[in-house]
Amino acid sequence: MNLREPQHFSALESLFVVALACVSLALFLRRFAPILRTILAARKEPGYSLRPISPRARAFVSEVLFQSKVIRERPLPGLAHAFVFWGFLAFALVSLNHLALALHLGFLSPSGLFGRFYFAFAAAWAVLVAISIVGLFVRRFIARPIWLGPKPSAESGVIALLIFLLMATYLAAFLTHDASALKLLWWAHTLTLLIFLPLIPHTKHLHLVLSPVTIFLKRPGFSAIPPLSGDDYLGLTTGRDLTNVIALQVYSCVECGRCTEHCPANATGKILNPKEIVLGTRDYLNAFGPASETSLLTDNSPLSSQAAFQCTTCGACEFQCPVGIQHLPLIVGLRRGATNTGAWEDPYGTKLFLALERSGNSLGLPASERDKFIAKESFPLFDGTQEYCLWLGCMGAYDPHGREIVADFARIMRHLGTTFGVLRKEKCTGDPARRLGNDLVFQTLAESGLETLRAQQVKKIVSICPHCVRTISTDWRDFGVAPEIEHHSEFLARHAARLPTQNAVIPSEAHSAESRDPRISSASTNTVVYHDPCYLGRYQEIYDQPRAVVSQQATLVEAPRSHERSFCCGAGGGLAFLGEESGERVSHARARELAATGASTVATACPFCNTMFRDALVAITPAGAAQPQLLDIAQLTARSLPQSASGLPQKDTCASSAPASPSNT
Repeated sequence: MNLREPQHFSALESLFVVALACVSLALFLRRFAPILRTILAARKEPGYSLRPISPRARAFVSEVLFQSKVIRERPLPGLAHAFVFWGFLAFALVSLNHLALALHLGFLSPSGLFGRFYFAFAAAWAVLVAISIVGLFVRRFIARPIWLGPKPSAESGVIALLIFLLMATYLAAFLTHDASALKLLWWAHTLTLLIFLPLIPHTKHLHLVLSPVTIFLKRPGFSAIPPLSGDDYLGLTTGRDLTNVIALQVYSCVECGRCTEHCPANATGKILNPKEIVLGTRDYLNAFGPASETSLLTDNSPLSSQAAFQCTTCGACEFQCPVGIQHLPLIVGLRRGATNTGAWEDPYGTKLFLALERSGNSLGLPASERDKFIAKESFPLFDGTQEYCLWLGCMGAYDPHGREIVADFARIMRHLGTTFGVLRKEKCTGDPARRLGNDLVFQTLAESGLETLRAQQVKKIVSICPHCVRTISTDWRDFGVAPEIEHHSEFLARHAARLPTQNAVIPSEAHSAESRDPRISSASTNTVVYHDPCYLGRYQEIYDQPRAVVSQQATLVEAPRSHERSFCCGAGGGLAFLGEESGERVSHARARELAATGASTVATACPFCNTMFRDALVAITPAGAAQPQLLDIAQLTARSLPQSASGLPQKDTCASSAPASPSNT
């Protein structure tokens, strides 16, 4: 069975095809040209460079040609989408030959060996595309997942119909023998193709043109916040601040809703919708252009200050996006514009910034509290001779539970014979200021931290806090290069062979805790569910090391959402220090999910996650019911050390003036 094509086209028919093609192309350019001008006229991205090219090329091949992210994150609809994309690639030669026939320039002959093979090859793809587009239509217009939006786009239905007609008219030509019917099918296919082209820039299907470019040109790294450039650039305040990278990305949005589906703020009843942030920015550019002085943030719109400051910066939106949109630099950019210009006024935010400026830590406590903790634990001061500088961080130095984690990790280091010391003076890395958009406070803390590390000749740092690790290793680069820093999960995994193991998480001291607190379960004491911290997982791609640490001490249980899809604890983006959340608390939603696994212990690898879940597990556990233990992975390991090396957990007597939690209570 071969493809049959019309054999004769009159001069009038050829002229008509050329005229229609010119009209179709003109209508496409009429809409696409202004979009392209907007992208090119936008502000240049600060600090942007195409180099190195090889990671960009790899991302293009993986995410565009192989559709890896599309398929991996939503296998069934992703595969359907991939079939449509690959089908369009397969049809490129077919469509060119189809139009060339009218000009007597056809280059693929149905009777030739290659032509027969290629037309049959395209026919197989046509079947897959037709089935896939019907499936995608049913999903969008009948199943209608909530994250696609409450009202399906009529344009999407038209585009789906046109794609189906393209496939149907092509396949019908294999079965038709009548010359008149063949000519009719040819014209139907041609008109469908020429109608499809000018619709592309008017719909979300503009991503067919832009997303390959967007994926290739996106900023390197995850959640890469660009540096401020020039005295007049304080973040995203007006259209003049929107960069060409942002403009390209917002016009590439396919409106699939993956970002919304995985957003912890949106999932717990907040008004933040990452998709609407992107689409709102696109609407702003369409309405006002990239040179406008009109404010980006407006009340009662998707681009509102309230929405921007509900983001936990967990990165789920950016990780999920199949077309290369980087939501976090956009959202943090909006925060920067509001904070740096004084437009954002929040009593909790003001209190946090003042605490960072005056006390050098996010909890606002005097440095003497840190000194007492160091003296109590007999931590040596770093003098340049030790292998590691143990970075305490705000939570490790001032929060009671964070101190317990640091103390246990220090016991492990001593057990291993690893030399370490702590800095005499240590200030916050500036992570909450950075994520909330206060660049002045962040710069001051970053420069102070870099100077301290240089003065102390620190070469290697280890920290229990993923936020500190990320900020020092990545965000401080705007002001200098910090020493090598690693998370304690990496350290523990690397030394796993030298650490003792046990087949139960809760040893004798934990059983005594059970007798004191009936909420702690006595059943299944060797099962642990591990929570992936956002700033350790998605930000730094550290997933296996903490699991290896947990697996040494217990049976690991996976949460329904884990690894790259882990659900946030609610503390990121500075939200641990802001006021009461609207809707359900993110920490409660995640704690309920972790507890539902039935594991006896919840393990964390971040002091912020630990303190958020400490309150949440109490809140979500019914009175009298068993409550899972909450331990950091360092605490799990320390409880298997010999008594002389680890000792029993001690009450933190020097923490009386420290708050029980920085969470938004």
